[in-house]
Amino acid sequence: MFSFRRACWLIFAACAALLGFGLYLQHVEGLEPCPLCIAQRIFFILTGAMALLAALHGPKRWGRPVYGSLMAVSALLGAAVAGRHAWLQRQPPNPFADCGPGLNYLLENFPLKESLPMLFKGSGDCGKIAWRFLALSIPDWALLWFLLLGATALWAGWGRR
Repeated sequence: MFSFRRACWLIFAACAALLGFGLYLQHVEGLEPCPLCIAQRIFFILTGAMALLAALHGPKRWGRPVYGSLMAVSALLGAAVAGRHAWLQRQPPNPFADCGPGLNYLLENFPLKESLPMLFKGSGDCGKIAWRFLALSIPDWALLWFLLLGATALWAGWGRR
């Protein structure tokens, strides 16, 4: 039987592998992440960190649904960002639009309250498809993984014990 703790370790390992692949694409293949890619990474980190915490804690009874729900919410938010990114990639190209400034620039020059909305208004470069595998782009794969991770977290947290 697949225990809650094993499911959390699996979610953590998947998030770590996905982040590692993202770093490979960035540092080896030379694909620079756009603001929406960075936001997706943040949600993979959050989901993975919650899974690691849950796996180390090994909660009983009420703790499992709490951890499962937190992981699922984080994955759902990541899926929303990935879905927006995938949608932008399917729009007609606009040569005058750009993705906007990077996350570091936004956080250094604007308060967090203003930075976050700017981060999610990506277009232009965020719409450029720089890599594909099995006809799916990076945000398409991220969306699929976020949905799978969220479903696994809900199943582990709320499923039959």
